[in-house]
Order: sequence, then structure tokens, then C-alpha cells
Amino acid sequence: MTDSPEPPASEPSAAAQPSSARPSGVQHSDARPSAVRPSADVPLTVRLDRVLTGGLARVTGTSIGPYQTAVIRIGFSFTWLFFLLREWPHRHELYGPGGTWNWDMARQLVADNHSFTALMWSDGRLWFEAVYCLAIAAGALLMLGWRTRTMSVLFMLGVLSMQNRSVFVGDGGDNVIHLMSMYLVLTRCGQVWSLDARRARRDGERGRPGRDATGVVLWAAAGLALATAQLLGAAHLSWTADGPLPGLGWATVLWVLWLVHAAWWLVRRYAPGEPRTVLDAFAHLAHNSALLVIMVQVCLIYATAGWYKVQGSRWQDGTALFYPMHLDYFSPWPALSDALTSSGVITMAVTYGTVIVQVAFPFTLFNRRIKNVLLALMIVEHLSIAFFLGLPFFSLAMITADAVFLPTNFLRAAGRRIGGLRARLPAVRGAALPAQRAGDGEASPRTLVG
Repeated sequence: MTDSPEPPASEPSAAAQPSSARPSGVQHSDARPSAVRPSADVPLTVRLDRVLTGGLARVTGTSIGPYQTAVIRIGFSFTWLFFLLREWPHRHELYGPGGTWNWDMARQLVADNHSFTALMWSDGRLWFEAVYCLAIAAGALLMLGWRTRTMSVLFMLGVLSMQNRSVFVGDGGDNVIHLMSMYLVLTRCGQVWSLDARRARRDGERGRPGRDATGVVLWAAAGLALATAQLLGAAHLSWTADGPLPGLGWATVLWVLWLVHAAWWLVRRYAPGEPRTVLDAFAHLAHNSALLVIMVQVCLIYATAGWYKVQGSRWQDGTALFYPMHLDYFSPWPALSDALTSSGVITMAVTYGTVIVQVAFPFTLFNRRIKNVLLALMIVEHLSIAFFLGLPFFSLAMITADAVFLPTNFLRAAGRRIGGLRARLPAVRGAALPAQRAGDGEASPRTLVG
């Protein structure tokens, strides 16, 4: 669609006239409009303006990387859910009021670093069980993609509540989940491979949105919970002047999220047109900014890890891999560890290769082929860490973080393959994955991660 008027129907254009009807002396090549100028003749300022305008339209008009954000949503929620379920028998020792890091010690630390944890609102066993079960439910529902906006906030609160309660529990992967849980709140991670996407498809088939009673109930319950927490005098739901957010407390952050959710629902449902366009533009911008932050965060993790390894003498002489694989705590398979480190050449090659891959990865992002090769090597490296060193949750968290750089075509093909396998199961024959009908047929933009 352009702004130029179309030729009248009674006067066919020159291109539609037969060659005999054209005026003599007019060559076919002259049919090109004189207003079209070669790109070399366009001033640099005009070309720069076009690039900036196109870039702004891109980041405010579409949510980039829908498959990548879906993968990290599923991956991090699954990792966190898997961890909570695995530690269910030991939950009281890890995070409960009767653990080694008791409630009074945790309260002193939280008062000093001003971190958020709902487990500090009460030292009762019933409250702890409620928060732990809520964290499990939020992780499961976010993984399925049910009400992802609400569940991403609850997922973040669950992660922060547990990890800030006992900061010495974790293996490194907890730090990654801690950061990513906050970034996911700003992403539109339910566009594909989610129950939300399937519901949106069904609403589109009906031609109008259905009644969203569930969304209203969740919104009202969240407001009631916030108000109740403040009435009970929760210390971390109050205005603070010396916290990590000067002049703001977690109450303000959560109330803002609550009000934004309400405004989003009302505008999209009852105010189509310009208000909805503006709201969508802000949502796209927040999503794309959060996705960029996630990518930068992953690069920083690898860059700092690689450059710190370069400074270590054991990494310089190629023997660093040998020592952790012979610690009892990190040796679930002692025989395999001995077999792998019995060769000095293999030990040195893996040690040097780890450093080279981590240092080089951020510099290869603009070369698709090299980036994909290093990405595969890093995934293999983390799988090896999970198997040989017994750190499955760390490896799952890092593999999920790496997935933000997976090519879009690869993720779409993987989704179709999984959908095909699922359709062959007798119990779900004839059903399709939500992503197949809610995004696989759409052309995804080519991005840095694709």
C-alpha cells in the first residue's frame, strides 16, 4: 500500500498498452519513473535517516525472537521446577526456618542487603510450605505458558524468595536463574509454544476475544494479596530510602506491575485503535530491550569466565580440568573421571578448548556459521559438566541461556519434529502443538539470534 494514486480505470498505463499503441520514440527502458534515483546518488543523511527510521519501526512494531524467548521460558522454568521437586525432601534444611541458615541469620542478611524474599514475612512452617508450593505451581504454569504475564511475575517472586532466603545454596546456575527470572517479566515469552498462544488462536478463529474471567480473577487476587501483605506490615513491602532502588520499595514495583497488567487488559479489550497501537509499541520495545539484555548477560558470563581463567596458572599450563574431576564432591563417576584425565593430551586440549570457546564466543555473534559451531561446543561442554561433575542444574541453566542464540529455523524445525512425534501418540493423535498453529506459519524476522 502506497500513498500514490492509482491510474484511472479508463486510461490504462503505458506498461499495459501494446507496443504498437505506444508513442513513437519512447523506449521500454524509459518507462522507469524519473523520480527513482540510484542508491549511490541518495545523500548519506537521507540513507542514515532511513536506517534509523526502519530500525525504530522494527523494535517498536514487532517482538523479535519469539521462539528464543519461548525456549528460555520453558528451559528456566523447567530447571527451577526440577530443582524444587528434587529437593522436596530436603526443603526444610535448605530454605525452611529450621535449616542451618536459620531465620534470624537470614533476617540480618536481608536487612543489610535489602533483597526481597517473602519467606522473611513469617517464620512459620505453614507460610514456608505455602510459598514453596506457590513457587512450584508458578514454575509449572510458566513452563506450560498459561497466563505468562502473571506467571512470570509469580515465578520471579518464587525464585527471589527462595534464593535470597538462603544465599549459600546453589552451584552457579542459581545466579543465572535469579537474573533471568527478572528479565522474563519484561518479555512476551508466550507468543509460541504456550497455552496462551493456543487460546489466542481459538479467539481468532471465533473472530472475537472470549470472556477472560480467569484473567480478571487473577488480577483481583493479586491486588488482594498485595494489600493484605501491606496490612500485615511486611517489611519488604514498604517505601524504603536506602534499598537497591532508592526511594522505591518492592511494594511500588509490584503495584506498578499490577496496574500495568490491568491497563493492558482494558486497552486491548475495550480501546482498539491508537491507544492499543501505543501500548503494543511499548510492549514490543520492552520485549526487545529485555531480549538484548539477556543476550548481553550471556556474553558477559562467558567473557568474564574466560578472561578470569586466562589469568589462572592451572589454566595456563593446561591442568585445570584434572583437579575438580578428582574431588569426591564433583565425581559421580570416578572411573570415567580417571579415564578422561588419564591422558595429559586430552586434559590439556579440553582445558585450552574451554578457555578459547568462552573468550571467543562474544566476538563471533555476527558470523552465523562460527557462532553456531561455538554454540554447539558450549552445549556439549555443559552436558559434560552435568555428567562428569554432577552439576545438572547448573548445566541446564547455562544451556537454556545459550538457547537465546539458537537459529530460528532450527527451533522451528525442532518444534515441527516434536509436534509430529506427539501427533503419533495414540492419546493425542490429531492434536497439534500450540506453536504449530500459533506461529509456525508466520515469517519470523531475521535477527542476531536467527
